Formats: sequence, C-alpha cells, structure tokens
Amino acid sequence: MGSDQQWDIVTGVGVTALAVAAARAVETSRADALIQDPYAVRFVEEALPAGRMPTTAAQADADPHGYWPGAATYLAVRTKAFDDYYQEAAAAGVTQAVVLASGLDARAFRLPWPDGSVVYEVDQPLVLEFKLRVLRGAGAAAPCEHRPVGVDLREDWPAALEKAGFDRSRPTAWLAEGLLPYLPADAEERLFREVHRLSAPGSRLGVEAIAFPPEGMDESATAGSVQTLGVDITGLIHTEPRPHPADRLSELGWRTRTVPAEEAAAGYGRALSDSFRGRVEYVFAERA
Repeated sequence: MGSDQQWDIVTGVGVTALAVAAARAVETSRADALIQDPYAVRFVEEALPAGRMPTTAAQADADPHGYWPGAATYLAVRTKAFDDYYQEAAAAGVTQAVVLASGLDARAFRLPWPDGSVVYEVDQPLVLEFKLRVLRGAGAAAPCEHRPVGVDLREDWPAALEKAGFDRSRPTAWLAEGLLPYLPADAEERLFREVHRLSAPGSRLGVEAIAFPPEGMDESATAGSVQTLGVDITGLIHTEPRPHPADRLSELGWRTRTVPAEEAAAGYGRALSDSFRGRVEYVFAERA
C-alpha cells in the first residue's frame, strides 16, 4: 500500500484512537480510576493543540457538547474489561498476545506481564511510529517482549505477523477492540477466519461487538462526536448485516461468553449513558 493510502494519528480513524487515549487519560485522573495509563495524556498532548480533547475528568465533565462524560465512562469500562481479559489469559498461561488495530493501546507497557510474554501490535506503520516515539520520550519500558507489526489489516497481515516471530503453535490471546465497526462485513469474516487459522488450541479472543443500525444512532452523541472530534463517526463505520461475532466464532468451534457492556460497567461500579446501553457487548472466546 502506498503512503498516500495510509492514515496517521490525526487523520480519519486515527482521530478515534486519540479520542480513546484521551478517555484513558480522563479516567486515570479520577480518584476512583478503573485503570491507570500514564502514557495516554502524552499521546494527546503530542498530537493535538492544547484543549482539543480533554485529559482530565474536570475537562471531560465540562464538555459543552455533552459528548465526553458518557464516552469517557464507556471507554474506561471497555479498557478495564479487556485489561482483565489479558490478565486472566496470562494467569492461565497464555503469554503470547496480539492486539489487532492496536492504535494507541499501551497495554504492552502498562500491564504486568509474566516472564516470557510477547505482545504483538498490528496497525498502520505511521500510527505505530508515532506511538513508539512518544513512549520512548516518556522513558517507557515494556515488561514483556514488545513487537510492533506495521501493516494495514487490508493487506497480508498474517504473513507480516509471522515474519515478526509469531508462533502459531503457541496459544494466543487476541484482541479486537474498537475495530469491527470500521470493517466491511467481508473483511470481518476474513479476520475471524485468519485468527482461527493462526490459533492453537487454548487460544483466546476478546471482541467488542457493537450494534450500529443507523436508525438507532443517538443523534446527540453523533453530533457531539462531530463537534468534539471533528469526525462524523457514522461516516467511518460499516453497517451492512453480518453474523454476531459470538455466533460466527461458535460456528468455527470456539466456546464463547457474551457480557453486555452495561453489565460489565455495573460490576465496576459505573453506569453507562443511553448512547451505550443495549448497544455494546464484549465477547470472550476460547478455542478448544
């Protein structure tokens, strides 16, 4: 793919990665924070003019468009849910991890990893270059073997992953967080087939499954995303019909468990806004 077909961290979908980092910074600033990400604020400050996105709870709560309070809470819950997923996988002896479309995910640097762990991050080269530059500037050191894989998911990412050292004979903990809505239905199907092909028995997969029927979109949240992010989220997502991830993974022979996001939030002592209730589920799957 030519460089003109790539996007960086301040373009298109890249802006949503910054928004997720901003939400992690906001959550980290709270006295009752669900997660700790000391690098999130650095990503935002390095990429954007001051004040473009909030990095503290006070700034998020003061959003005049009403976008950030609900979004930051949801993204904190999502981050915590998949942090727990990775910690549970590691405790079960699954120490090879792959984060698909990793964006500004910093789990390789901020989570405790058992000895021998290796974490692969697959994303656009320009995004990974930005992230690694900021992390180096922050003096971040990964407690695992960290292997960035700069490749577009529309290209032959499995070959790039294996070239980077991925061992398909070793159980893997995969993550597709904040990814599926940006994939056409056929690309999502290819992704699941490739993950299945590359997964040894005992492998796990965490998926954020979002229902995005256009008629069900919360108009205030959509307007808030345009005003706050400068990006119309509805212009980035793909809404054509597709099987539910849990159903498709079950067909491939994976055992699945589905947790509604509001249930996860309640378990963490948080409540989701109407924009997210009944719309998002977390799918946790394991290959027998």
